[in-house]
Amino acid sequence: MWYKWFYKAPLFILLAGAFLILIGFVVMSLWNALIPSLFNGPMLTFWQAVGILVLAKIFLYHPRSRHWHGHGGWNPSYHRHWKKRFEAKLASMSPEDREKFKNEWRKRCSHGYWDHNYQESDDEQGEVEKK
Repeated sequence: MWYKWFYKAPLFILLAGAFLILIGFVVMSLWNALIPSLFNGPMLTFWQAVGILVLAKIFLYHPRSRHWHGHGGWNPSYHRHWKKRFEAKLASMSPEDREKFKNEWRKRCSHGYWDHNYQESDDEQGEVEKK
């Protein structure tokens, strides 16, 4: 069985190299066609374009992004997992703590956009002015 991989490995390496060369030339061509004329940026060589591809892979790769399918879809079981944890946390709070928690997040997240009817109480405004 291993002998099949022995013959397929050079083909895989050859195809991966051809793909890297093709993508490198595409990035180099697009960069050289757009960036110098739009932003007065430098022209790129092939190896600089490949370097940009490697940097983009390093910067944009996130090993803990398991909740996204490889096909670009949202994984509903991941969403349900965090929803259950959040609901359990809210259920274990007292009503006063729950209301305090909601008000705190309403203050943090609203900024006049999400909750247009929310206004701080006089006590909360007084605490802000004291600080």
